[in-house]
Amino acid sequence: MSRERVFDVIVIGAGHAGVEAAWAAARLGCRVGLCTLSEATVAHMPCNPAVGGTAKGHLVREIDALGGLMGLAIDATGIQFKLLNRSRGPAVRSPRAQADKRAYGRWVAGVLQQEPGIDWIIGRVGRLLVERDRITGVELEQADGGTRLAAGAVVVTTGTFLNGLVHIGREQRPAGRAGEPPSHHLAESLKALGLRWGRLKTGTPPRLERGSIDFSRFEEALGDDHPVPFSFLTDRIDRPQIACHHVHTTAAVHDLVRAHIAESPLYNGQITGIGPRYCPSLEDKVMRFPDRERHHVLLEPEGLASDEIYVNGYSMSLPVAAQEALVRALPGLERAVMRRPGYAVEYDFVQPTELSRTYEARAVQGLFLAGQVNGTSGYEEAAGQGIVAGINAARRVREQSPFVLHRDEAYLGVLADDLTTRGCLEPYRMFTSRAEHRLQLRIDNADLRLTERGRAIGLVDEARWRRFEARRERFERNMETVARTSVTLEDGTRGPAGLLLRRPGTSLAGLGASGALALDLAPGEEATDCWTVETVCKYSGYLERQHAAIARAQRQESRRIPASIRYEGMPGLSTEMVERLSAVRPETLGQASRIPGVTPAAVELIAGRMGA
Repeated sequence: MSRERVFDVIVIGAGHAGVEAAWAAARLGCRVGLCTLSEATVAHMPCNPAVGGTAKGHLVREIDALGGLMGLAIDATGIQFKLLNRSRGPAVRSPRAQADKRAYGRWVAGVLQQEPGIDWIIGRVGRLLVERDRITGVELEQADGGTRLAAGAVVVTTGTFLNGLVHIGREQRPAGRAGEPPSHHLAESLKALGLRWGRLKTGTPPRLERGSIDFSRFEEALGDDHPVPFSFLTDRIDRPQIACHHVHTTAAVHDLVRAHIAESPLYNGQITGIGPRYCPSLEDKVMRFPDRERHHVLLEPEGLASDEIYVNGYSMSLPVAAQEALVRALPGLERAVMRRPGYAVEYDFVQPTELSRTYEARAVQGLFLAGQVNGTSGYEEAAGQGIVAGINAARRVREQSPFVLHRDEAYLGVLADDLTTRGCLEPYRMFTSRAEHRLQLRIDNADLRLTERGRAIGLVDEARWRRFEARRERFERNMETVARTSVTLEDGTRGPAGLLLRRPGTSLAGLGASGALALDLAPGEEATDCWTVETVCKYSGYLERQHAAIARAQRQESRRIPASIRYEGMPGLSTEMVERLSAVRPETLGQASRIPGVTPAAVELIAGRMGA
């Protein structure tokens, strides 16, 4: 291999996982080869043109706090911003934004092109090169020259492309997504490593021609007047926002689905992959919930200059003619023109219990996997895996200790632990309910939880670090201020501001407006500064209980299980528990306790064997 084709890290794929992996590894000083079929599809949004949402917005905030790109990208190119669950508790509030999908991809590609540590490799990887259970590089397919590229670590982020098969009615064609070929050779190369596999399914709805829709017939869905940014580096978002539009299915729509259900590959036996339970297709909504009279649908522009409208909530894989009829059956869309039909795509994935929490394959040193190849759904879950995998690929090459986030530190830790401990029986989607310490893992304090971690490994640059230090110092000063300042409420009650904030209906903004409380607030960061201080004061009792629970969990988490331990023949373990423990190979007693089917008594048996 010639010298110029030797890399520290090779990243296969330039979707959201690949982008964050390449960015992280390059910023940590590695020479990165980024393999993609085209720079035009970098950070492409093949499904919904949006970032964030419940729990997903938490992931984006955490990626940003570590020094990643996704939050900055959506702040720069978003066209409608909303803070979800604003009326509920602070643990579940989460940002979401409509993206101008073309502008988003261009912005990300532009940033990567300016990063000197990234070399672009236009082509398709056909084979992984492995020697003595250690990755040594990759080989491009013969159509792309068959070039061999050496690397100390490889990150596979192939999305839905591994043996991808697209379904539209009875029509089937090999594809990773509409218009792009699948990866067969790479899939077979991965399978040859002995990793356990599965098959999943996802889908997308039709796209409509903007000019064929009379939007005056629909109720508008507007963004927030004062958008909440995703990135801790963004002061404010002050550009105009677009409107989305509400519509609902009807009995006529449901009748059409039932009339054509035999033509749906989901119901005629064509598709064997398991689809996402929490984002069902229109066919599933109608057939699985027959008592529901209507389902919500949202018309979302794919960009300011785009002629395409994304029909959110209308994912389907019926024949094209049936899809056209179903679009025009929606009230207000009687004359709508369908630009592209919806489709379902089946693809292979690696069971993530084959990986450690760094996303490195246990069977092959230096091989990392991130994104839908690990059984997840969503851009945010993919990007979260990507940044952790990219960090650890760089650290593997540098022979540094692994970078692991735990469940009590971040949703990124919950994601890694869930995947590698429980595996996937269906596409994995993040929810706030998956985090047992979600009051601690809020969007407002993601920087206070993670930016020091990012700085310690070298991913947080000087500008971000200075801004963070100023923010942390303000937080500490403001906490001291509310603790020592006495204020009087409207009902005459007087006491320390921090104590009175625990009262329902009392807000930090209200106390500050009275002039009795002088807080240190930075321009552009006032909302976040107030939010964090108020939450810590108002929920101090709950947070103290969570901290105590975290401390108890950490005691189990600190007890590492020797890699050499054998579960076969261990007295007291059932055959099922032996199989699950042997498949997952938990690193700690805490992780062992979270494996489905492994009882507390079994964990005690393992602890006893460790002591012996």
